[in-house]
Amino acid sequence: MELRKVEEKNLWDVVKLSVREDQKNFVATNTQSILQAYTTITAGGVALPFGLYAGEQLVGFVMFGFDGYDEGDPEYIKGSYDIWRFMIDENYQGKGYGKKAMEACLAYLSTYPCGEAKYCWLSYEPENVVAKKLYDAFGFEETGDVLGGEVVSLRKL
Repeated sequence: MELRKVEEKNLWDVVKLSVREDQKNFVATNTQSILQAYTTITAGGVALPFGLYAGEQLVGFVMFGFDGYDEGDPEYIKGSYDIWRFMIDENYQGKGYGKKAMEACLAYLSTYPCGEAKYCWLSYEPENVVAKKLYDAFGFEETGDVLGGEVVSLRKL
């Protein structure tokens, strides 16, 4: 599994990716994510959007953030990476790509692309039991915090 930056040559393919209908309440569309990345970057923040590739096949999308601390957020967000968005296209689900993609994501973050950090965190809808199972398998632990209605899980890098 390889992470490739979202850029002109793959942008429209990334935008076309989609989750199943019953999962659409769990994750923003990739169009929304890329727009959010743009506004975050132009405001001086960090957003790192990537296509997830199995060989030459685009199978998913991930977007990372770094040090996105806002007033009132839990302290561990300061100076930490977050897996802001993570999705596998509906046509590639159930084939092990989610696990391989998460391995690739954590390997990338362990290179500290924006500077050293102690933690990586993510959040997910409480009803998304498939996501919870995946994140638990990679050592993410629920913090008890809820941000924007989503359960927050944390992992040491």
